[in-house]
Amino acid sequence: MAQTLRATAQDIHFGDRFRALTAAVREAYSRNKVYRRTVAELAGLSDRELADLGLHRSHIRSIAREHAYGK
Repeated sequence: MAQTLRATAQDIHFGDRFRALTAAVREAYSRNKVYRRTVAELAGLSDRELADLGLHRSHIRSIAREHAYGK
C-alpha cells in the first residue's frame, strides 16, 4: 500500500521556519556586502582605469548588482 505524505503549515515547526528566515537574512546581508564592496572598488578607480576595463562610471551600480545578485 502506498503512502502519501502531505505537509501543511502546521507540520512545519517554528524552529524550522526561524532557521530558514535567519538563513535568508544572512544570505541577503552577504549579497549586499558583495554589492557594496564591488561599488566601492569600482568607484575608487579613475575614469581612465574604468575605460581600460571597457566600463563607464554610470555602469558601476548595474555591474555590482549583477555581480552580487546575478540580475
